[in-house]
Amino acid sequence: MGRRHEVAEIRRLLAGSRLVTLTGAGGVGKTRLAIRVAATLERAFADGVWLVELADLEKPGLLAPTVIQTLGIRDQSARPPAEVLAGHLADRRTLLVLDNCEHLLRECAILAETLLRAAPELRILATSRHVLGVASEQVFPVPPLSLPDPGPDGGGPSDAVQLFTERAQAVLPGFAITDDNREAVEQICRRLDGLPLGIELAAVRLRALSVPQVLKRLDDRFRLLTTGSPAALPRHQTLRALIDWSYALCGEKERTLWARISVFSGGLDLEAAEAVCTGDGIAAEEVVDLVVGLVEKSILIPEEHPGTVRYRMLETLRQYGRECLARSGEAERVALRHRDHYRDLATEARVRLFGPDQVQWLTRLQLEHANLRTALEYCFAHPGEAGTGLGMAADLLYHWITSYYLAEGRRWLDRALAADTARTEVRARALWADGWLAIIQADPEPAEAMLRESKAIGEELGSDSVLGYVAIFSGMIAMCRRDPKTAIALYEEALARHGATGDPVGLSLALVRLSLAYSFLGDSARAVAIGEEGLAVCEAHGEGWHRAYTLMALGIEVWRQGDTRRAAAMEQESLRFNRSLDDPLGIGVNLEVLAWIAAAERQYQRAARLLGIVTKVWKAVGAPLSGYGHLVHFHDECEAATREALGAQAFLAAVQRGASLPYEAALAYALEERAPAAAASQSAAEISPLTPRETEIAGLVAQGMSNKDIAATLVIAQRTVEGHIEHIMNKLGFRSRAQIAAWVKDRGHASGEGTPSG
Repeated sequence: MGRRHEVAEIRRLLAGSRLVTLTGAGGVGKTRLAIRVAATLERAFADGVWLVELADLEKPGLLAPTVIQTLGIRDQSARPPAEVLAGHLADRRTLLVLDNCEHLLRECAILAETLLRAAPELRILATSRHVLGVASEQVFPVPPLSLPDPGPDGGGPSDAVQLFTERAQAVLPGFAITDDNREAVEQICRRLDGLPLGIELAAVRLRALSVPQVLKRLDDRFRLLTTGSPAALPRHQTLRALIDWSYALCGEKERTLWARISVFSGGLDLEAAEAVCTGDGIAAEEVVDLVVGLVEKSILIPEEHPGTVRYRMLETLRQYGRECLARSGEAERVALRHRDHYRDLATEARVRLFGPDQVQWLTRLQLEHANLRTALEYCFAHPGEAGTGLGMAADLLYHWITSYYLAEGRRWLDRALAADTARTEVRARALWADGWLAIIQADPEPAEAMLRESKAIGEELGSDSVLGYVAIFSGMIAMCRRDPKTAIALYEEALARHGATGDPVGLSLALVRLSLAYSFLGDSARAVAIGEEGLAVCEAHGEGWHRAYTLMALGIEVWRQGDTRRAAAMEQESLRFNRSLDDPLGIGVNLEVLAWIAAAERQYQRAARLLGIVTKVWKAVGAPLSGYGHLVHFHDECEAATREALGAQAFLAAVQRGASLPYEAALAYALEERAPAAAASQSAAEISPLTPRETEIAGLVAQGMSNKDIAATLVIAQRTVEGHIEHIMNKLGFRSRAQIAAWVKDRGHASGEGTPSG
């Protein structure tokens, strides 16, 4: 089914290497792929293409005799079988397919090396869940079948859905994908990771169950998927038997690690494996070799990220591991260690928030988001752990704010505050953190209630830290109500309290807001002086995020003074940082101010387009000028002036043109970035919000490759490709692959969209 790219890539590997091994999880389709490749090469090998099936071979000593039998060699001499084979193949141009080598690894490796030395025209194509380990071996990880692309414009059925459909038609004539069952079929294929065997076993169940019933029962997939073809190998007749075979091939410690790793969600790194999975038979120094072993056996899938490698299991293998973990009696201990590791990670991230490692830590939290969820869920599912969950949710405050998880963060904090009501400093901190999120969501009433309680606890405890933060966020509410005098008094109180505790985070937040408040009052000198003080605090600590917001505040005041070019430079510098962190709130405010500056410079086409761009950003955030309500009148004045200058029809057209720009193209337009054609690709890399891997994948999408083709080209899991594409779409504000392709092509050429004047 499909596999065109895989066939082409394996043929290419065989042209350059005499031994190619197809690896992958059981049921992923290694044998079928090898047979298909062999069939396409029959004419290239004058002396034949031979399939040697080893799955039923239990005695290693029978390996060479089995190959001799398959090749039809008649030799009655007393020579060793390997010598007979070497002599027979010495002057022949032959392709030998050794299928299912995993249980005879050492013997297959020795035989392969022996034959390749003796026969210069021999090629060997092997399939195995474990690499053979021969020096000249080229390894091709076989990915699962392609899954449906996200979004309404995903473009046609995937290979996984096509396989399900064909197998379903074999047991249920007339079966077809309809609007009623399409979503359920796609979910089945996704839940089974695009694993061909799992999909085939699920389709067989349509003899007795409906598609929704099959989907509903996939939580117990090993019991459901038990009826395969009677002609298949026994371990290919049920999903459990298939994975039992992989489990049996692992050493005892590898099995233990497999089970313990199943507690992770969304992948893990080596550090996490060492922290969570050690003890009771596994030493920390053993973990790296055991992880390598599970990678070589296709249990773990490595995924490259900037500066690190992460590991992921197919969900089917993970569920099997969780069953093993439950039977071992270790499930509770390992889950607690998992929670403790991510609690500690959240705590350290909070400590490292203000400084040069800020972006690195916030990026790391993004990668670990699924594990953070699992750790938080543990806290609220176990009696006596809610207090830990409360602290953890509060520690993750900047993760919630600088990502796409603001609403989720507020839900965790709400849940934690309801579950743990002890009047501690942790509760006070969680209350003001939750209040800040509510302010950003333009929900001031609950924010005020939470800040009142936080203040009361802070006064009971005599905590300058708590009272300082309460003052900052109370001042923000006052500013939204156009009461700058009250806000200034609160910000001054916050400065005094955070100065007393030596907290640079609180100082920076208070200075940003105080600068904005004085600017709002028209006290330009104080606004600038306080803003510059804020920059000095950030620069002394090598801090970026608060500095970007301080630059934004200074840019507003400099614009009000009439120095539009300097103001634009400040906003653009701030925007570049916010884009690197993918902070939608900061990006939205930067775009607003750049629109106001354009209108002040009478660049009304540009102002209208920027208003269109920022409207789309605020829609994603959920509230216009979120947390900066006192600035709304500047937006209204800019819009009115621009509409009057252009006329209603031209204004709406320009706004729509801005709103229709792809996300990255919109930010490049706001930054007035234009690259010469000769340096276009370099410039695109420099300004891209995407990681290097995402940029690479976007380029392959633009070439028309399917997810399956991309996975094979980059030798990563198809599910990884799908996750990257989904993240690319989220970052760029896209809904289809066609938009990604257009964005990539636009970045390769200078465009009129990049001109400042519009």
